Amino acid sequence: MRTEIVETSYERPDAAVLDRAAEAIRRGGIVAVPTDALYVLAADPFNLNAVAAVFRAKGRESHLALPILVDSIEMAEDYAATPLDARFYQLARRFWPGPLTLIVPSSSKLPLKVTGNSGRLAVRRSDAPIAQELTIRLNSPIIATSANVSGQPTCSSGIDVFGTMDGRIDLILDAGAVSEAPATTLDITEPEWKLIREGALTRRRIEDFLEE
Repeated sequence: MRTEIVETSYERPDAAVLDRAAEAIRRGGIVAVPTDALYVLAADPFNLNAVAAVFRAKGRESHLALPILVDSIEMAEDYAATPLDARFYQLARRFWPGPLTLIVPSSSKLPLKVTGNSGRLAVRRSDAPIAQELTIRLNSPIIATSANVSGQPTCSSGIDVFGTMDGRIDLILDAGAVSEAPATTLDITEPEWKLIREGALTRRRIEDFLEE
C-alpha cells in the first residue's frame, strides 16, 4: 500500500482535502487525521473490512476496543445503549468537545468487533475542526484510534505518523503538530466510575466536577 500525505490547515482545513479524506473512508480506507489529542486513524466502523484493516495496521489485539468520534451528544445516543447514565450527560455537556473519551454500553447498531467484543463503546467528540468536519460529511461516527503501531510511541504530527505508518494506511492529513497529550478515558458503565487513562484532562478536574 502506498501512503499519501497531504498538507492542510488545522483551523481552516481545505474543503477538497476533507472531501478526499471522507471519500477514502467511504471506500473502506484508513486516514490519519489530527485531533485535539494526538493524531488518530479514522475509518468506517460499519465496514468490517475497514475495521480489520485498522487492527492490522496497528498490530492491535482484537479484544481491544476501537474508540469512535461523534459530532454531537445526539450521535453518541444513536450508538450507545439507552437510557444512558446521567453522568454521561453531565460529563459530555461539560467537557465535549474536548479530550475526554467516555466508555458506555454499546447498542447493537455498532459492530461488536469495534467494541473488542466487549459490548462497551468508547466515544468522544473532538474539538479539532478536521475530525468534526469528517463526521459531519459522513453523517456517521468514525473510528479514531491513535495513529501508531501498538506498543510504540503515539504521534503528534503528520510527519511522525508517516514515519510510523507508511505503507500501512491510505492517507495522512498533515496539519502540523498537535497536543502530545492523549485524551483521558473514563469508564462509566459501573456505579463507580473508573479512570482508564489520564491524559489532557486530569483526574482532579473530573473529581472536582463530579463532586459538585
